[in-house]
Amino acid sequence: MSAAAGPGGELPPLPLLHPRTGKLVTLSQGGRCAARSQPGQEFNHGLVLSREPLRPGRVFAVRIDRKVNSWSGSIEIGVTALDPDHLDFPSSATGLKGGSWIVSGCSVLRDGRSILEEYGQDLDQLGEGDRVGIQRTAGGELRLWVNGQDCGVAATGIPPRVWAVVDLYGKCTQITVVPCEPEETAAGDEALALPRNQSRPDKFPNSLESENGLSNMELSEAVSNAILSAYDGSLLSVNLGSPPPGEGPPAGAPLTSNDALLFHEKCGALIKLSNNHKTAERRRPLDEFNNGVVMTNRPLRDNEMFEIRIDKLVDKWSGSIEIGVTTHNPNSLEYPATMTNLRSGTIMMSGCGILTNGKGTRREYCEFSLDELQEGDHIGLTRKSSNALHFYINGIDQGVATTLTPLVVYGVVDLYGMAVKVTIVHNHNHSDRLRRNNAIMRALSPDVGRRALEAGGVGEPEPERLLFHTNCGQKAAIINEGRTALRPHATDDFNHGVVLSNRSLRNNEVFQVRIDKMVDKWAGSIEIGVTTHNPTYLQLPSTMTNLRSGTWMMTGNGVMHNGTTILDEYGHNLDRLKAGDTVGVVRREDGTLHFFVNGAAQGPAAWNVPPSVYAVVDLYGQAAQATIVDDTDLLPLPDDLSEGNNQLSPGSPSSVAAASDLRFHHLHGSNAVITNGGRTALRQNCRSEFNDAIVISNRALRDGELFEIVIQKMVDRWSGSIEAGVTAIRPEDLEFPNTMTDIDYDTWMLSGTAIMQDGNTMRNNYGCDLDSLSTGSRIGMLRTAKGDLHYFINGADQGVACSGLPPGKEVYAVVDLYGQCVQVSITSATGPMDNSLSTSNITEKSFPIHSPVPGVAHRFHSSCGKNVAFQDDGCRAVRVAGYCHGIVFSMKELKADEVFEVKIEELDEKWSGSFHIGLTTLPPSEVPHTAAGLPASLLELHAKATWLVAGSEVRRNGTLQRQNYGCSLERLGVGNRVGVKRCADDTMHILIDGEDMGPAATGVAKNVSVVLDLYGRVTAVSIVSSTVLEEPDGTKPPSVASETYSEEEEEEDATPCENEAPAPTAAMEFLENHGKNILLSNGNLTATRVASYNQGIVVIAQPLPQGQLFQVRIDFLNPQWTSSLSLGVIGTSPERLNFPATACSLKRSAWLLQRHSVFHNSLKICENYGPNLDTCPEGTVLGLLVDSSSCLHLYVNGMDQGAAAQDIPTPCYVLVDLYGQCEQVTIVKNEASGLAGDSADPRGQGDMEKADMVDGIKESVCWTPPVDVNTMKTCEYHALCTRFKDLLLLPDDYFTEDPKFSLCYCESCHKLRGDEAYYKRGEPPRDYALPFGWCHFNLRVNPQLEVASTCKKWHVAYHGTSLGAVRRMLDQGELGAGNTSILSCPPAKADPQGGGYPEAENSSPGHGAEPHRVLLSPTLRYAGLEAFATKVQFRDPKSQRQHGAQVAFQVWVRPGSYKPGPPSAGAPDPPEPRFSSAELEWVTKEKGATVLCALLVRVE
Repeated sequence: MSAAAGPGGELPPLPLLHPRTGKLVTLSQGGRCAARSQPGQEFNHGLVLSREPLRPGRVFAVRIDRKVNSWSGSIEIGVTALDPDHLDFPSSATGLKGGSWIVSGCSVLRDGRSILEEYGQDLDQLGEGDRVGIQRTAGGELRLWVNGQDCGVAATGIPPRVWAVVDLYGKCTQITVVPCEPEETAAGDEALALPRNQSRPDKFPNSLESENGLSNMELSEAVSNAILSAYDGSLLSVNLGSPPPGEGPPAGAPLTSNDALLFHEKCGALIKLSNNHKTAERRRPLDEFNNGVVMTNRPLRDNEMFEIRIDKLVDKWSGSIEIGVTTHNPNSLEYPATMTNLRSGTIMMSGCGILTNGKGTRREYCEFSLDELQEGDHIGLTRKSSNALHFYINGIDQGVATTLTPLVVYGVVDLYGMAVKVTIVHNHNHSDRLRRNNAIMRALSPDVGRRALEAGGVGEPEPERLLFHTNCGQKAAIINEGRTALRPHATDDFNHGVVLSNRSLRNNEVFQVRIDKMVDKWAGSIEIGVTTHNPTYLQLPSTMTNLRSGTWMMTGNGVMHNGTTILDEYGHNLDRLKAGDTVGVVRREDGTLHFFVNGAAQGPAAWNVPPSVYAVVDLYGQAAQATIVDDTDLLPLPDDLSEGNNQLSPGSPSSVAAASDLRFHHLHGSNAVITNGGRTALRQNCRSEFNDAIVISNRALRDGELFEIVIQKMVDRWSGSIEAGVTAIRPEDLEFPNTMTDIDYDTWMLSGTAIMQDGNTMRNNYGCDLDSLSTGSRIGMLRTAKGDLHYFINGADQGVACSGLPPGKEVYAVVDLYGQCVQVSITSATGPMDNSLSTSNITEKSFPIHSPVPGVAHRFHSSCGKNVAFQDDGCRAVRVAGYCHGIVFSMKELKADEVFEVKIEELDEKWSGSFHIGLTTLPPSEVPHTAAGLPASLLELHAKATWLVAGSEVRRNGTLQRQNYGCSLERLGVGNRVGVKRCADDTMHILIDGEDMGPAATGVAKNVSVVLDLYGRVTAVSIVSSTVLEEPDGTKPPSVASETYSEEEEEEDATPCENEAPAPTAAMEFLENHGKNILLSNGNLTATRVASYNQGIVVIAQPLPQGQLFQVRIDFLNPQWTSSLSLGVIGTSPERLNFPATACSLKRSAWLLQRHSVFHNSLKICENYGPNLDTCPEGTVLGLLVDSSSCLHLYVNGMDQGAAAQDIPTPCYVLVDLYGQCEQVTIVKNEASGLAGDSADPRGQGDMEKADMVDGIKESVCWTPPVDVNTMKTCEYHALCTRFKDLLLLPDDYFTEDPKFSLCYCESCHKLRGDEAYYKRGEPPRDYALPFGWCHFNLRVNPQLEVASTCKKWHVAYHGTSLGAVRRMLDQGELGAGNTSILSCPPAKADPQGGGYPEAENSSPGHGAEPHRVLLSPTLRYAGLEAFATKVQFRDPKSQRQHGAQVAFQVWVRPGSYKPGPPSAGAPDPPEPRFSSAELEWVTKEKGATVLCALLVRVE
């Protein structure tokens, strides 16, 4: 820096910072230091300026003291002509106008506009301790200085009076003003005196990669100068290179150029050196896992190999040895606990990646992982003369780790985790290392093993019979001539029971064992799989899932590869097996791995498994003994899954596919993980992270080359799913965004049904919907020679997605594992396609696929009843005669959670009864073709195990298991859909029109086929399932099984109406541009969805002014669907907007209210906001308002729900999505309708009377939203209470038929619905508490009673009673006292006037008898006391456990007929906070004053 000293050689005074700063800045050290507060929550408002204007030629310099990793961007610096005394500080420096020049990153901006790109060094790459300065020269030039280096002219024409500007932006949170003189003079005593030709930079570069902006030459010079300073002859007597000709080493130097590499005597705290400092060992390896760093005694020479051998490992810890280089001198280094804690001058290989200064710079440097190495393996490194750093594993060069290695570096080893002892190797025995390397390479490349075999000649002939190898786990033993393995002391230890086969498996050879003995002391059980490790040389781990290389294991019901789960919920759970069960494994010729349980194939578990693998069994946990079964050749191999199995098959292998080198690139999004040799990609933490999982192909696609993947795992937590496409951005140049649709150049993506280019939607309704794909679906991408992009779904070409991809320009396949999609693998179909496809002229498709997709659609099996005929290629079954003999089967067995669905096509009303549906273990191929054939009815099918639903009855092998299940099949008509699925929890579920009826049967076997009986009225059905679509949009209805987000139900949400709403806007109407299923009417004030359940987006034509309320009324709901409308605002003009199928797919300037959540650009930003929109009934008025602070508010029936979102742009447009149940809305133009609905709407709430007004204040309108019962289907407490109610043998006619009125108020269910604890009811309104902890079963009400009036105007109370009185009260229709037997109380007649039931003529009480005294309470905390609700004991028929149970009634009680008073049975404990003691007990003696509305059950 060129500033001169002051007079007399004195340094000029240090400049200070101006006291006026950005609002988050705090100054200290007398104005020299500035820090941004709240660095974890805020990234801007960190602006500081110099106190005085800059002097010409004077450099204003600051040092970066602190950085955080929470944000992108970093320090910005420049100058401004604005006086800080009068400056209105913007949020960041780039917001300065009026003569401001700012350097940001590597760009120069003037008044916020870029004037120079790629300038100087990237400021974002600077680290803590780096110095940056700004200078205005006398000639008006602006120059940037970084660590004492002039970066050249950044701008010219700078006015003479400017102030320095520093922005503590993004990662930069603290700076200090430092002297502005050149470092040689300013360092003072801090630096060593150097000759003038050995100037030293301020520090080593923070990054050793080329991204720091320095060229290789500049970086080498900078590092060389720093190293020469640190190793000056006066400080160290070390010869760093070969002396010039004629010169010898320095006199007295303790080290010479011929000194051998040893470990330095100064080392980590737990290191012990031996063997003349050639061996290092970590003390207390079972107690401590770090503090094991050792370094070489001298720097490494060019091309010198530093190699170590692993002598000892322990299996207690995770992680293992790490090795690399560092510029730090061991004499002066304060050793860290682990080298990855060092933040400067260090390059380490850890696992299979490279860490620079403790941060990952290459995640997958090589296919080896240091964590997988064994004792005896060798690791080495070399710094080449070209500055490149190479690592070697067992003598094999792993390639360039970095090209920018400093000139002088020391070798460093970190004995971390499993690594305990190493020795420096000097003889470099390559043959020994290569021999060991072959065993590891077999797990990665089958060819390596073959080459090794060929090099060694022909080996010994393999033994014919499969036996267990004698080398087995510590606690295992081999007996019975090698055929049986056991853990002799199975009750003492649960692991160390690993056994392997004595030879490798041949292709298609099944290895099967029978479990002979089990113990019940432990959890877990047998595990089986294959490994590439030879048992002769393998050091057996305690359990096989600890092995981190070349191993595939089935454990429980999952599959693990090298200790990492690659498949969840695969096959039968091995932990449930018993003694006598068998398990097996086979590797097929195509490299797929299959498992067998009791002879049944479980499907493909892994792909690309190398040949010559050994079978392995882990006698873990309960498994104590197993014997090899010899009759494995009789096991059937699984069918080729390319024909109709939608479970993960990537297609059949081919010679073309086998030669394809397409893999996933080692660079990817931060949440993505690449496994299986680059063939599989998965998103880690899939239930807490939904994005940042972009993966890209390892090379560009050739014209006509297909890149195909198969979806292997999905989760139902998120909305949206996989996105796929191509990009012209090279992986090395791609800064991976959160999601690929954020990229705004050279990228083409398919998201849902939308084709997007550079983040903008080009077209909607492409021929497929990625959001509707499920596990096992295959997606392919292909660019033709003409530049057309095609997508393939399960092998079927979907047509041209877009044209005009730049010809001759490389494009890479890119996949975004977004939302529901968690794991994909490249299939064997990847590779060049037929020439006809590479120049495809298929017409562009903009319609859905109505034909079955190959590999997914279901079919009927040819075995059927004698009166059945098939049509439409096996997709339609017709009964051609009689009323019976109509049994049909599915073609394939049903997989877990796979839905088989049919639609009723024809009815014959002359017959009674209806069709039956269920599951059977009888394979259709085994159906006897005798004269008798199949039975006439499915009820008579008793072969093997058959579960079926007939009407509303559930039967197993003809025996009645359950009554009153779901909706009766006999009520269904033409067009209704019926489906069946077997869930992963071994339950059978029936679906009617997409709605799950809940579990019909439990304990269903795994290998089952669907069976139907075209009986009685139903004469024809056709398969629809998931791929033969009925709706024109090509997606499944938003039923529970098909929605892309988790369903949350609401219950009894009273709508408050106390506050007046703002005035609504005028002259608002819907825009003519809308979703394709929308019809506008009523002067564009009413929008109706006329088809399907989506494509119902409407937008308001006019912008929404701030402060004005826009309201719509829900006119019509269709209960056929689930979910309901959503609404919000968009910041872009809707005139030319291409509407997606649903509003939640809008990803540009969109704020959406859906259910009780708020979304911005399809990402959830707020939960539990306002009421659940899915539960709003017809007549509800919803409004939106943007206030003066640009905050978005939701109004429900005129009630403000508070701010939902901030920073809403102006102008903005209201958007309403008529989704699911909501089929019609109307814009509300008057204020009154904002309160309780429009009186013109008969379905609204316009029937409010004057009695609804109490003291001039309108009470909350009490309405019960439509309740989805699916919460209860998984609620065990609700099921338990239902089983108790069934034991009471109460007639079904007392209860309502609709199961949705059966509500559970356990803690989970009522919180899921968002229930409030208290509500008001009646005239005048009175509080009552919801029955938390009880189950609610709705009762039928006297049909002659005015139900609506009674429900609305009477109060709600509870009455606890004994079990013996329940039936009597139900018979009488009202409450009574005592426990009289039901036999002594005949039914009474109805009294329409009284609303209750009068006494029978011959009833026992006489005319003068004292009327019954009935006790009630507004809360079950009191009414449910044992003094009223007597507790009884019962045995649960399912679990056979004893439980205590109580019953009570919820009643409507006529106001004025009862008298509140203090409790007569003692106050409840804990006390009821809402009700005073004086109103806790209500007493009534009036006949007909109560109406029973629900039976309540509580079980302990």
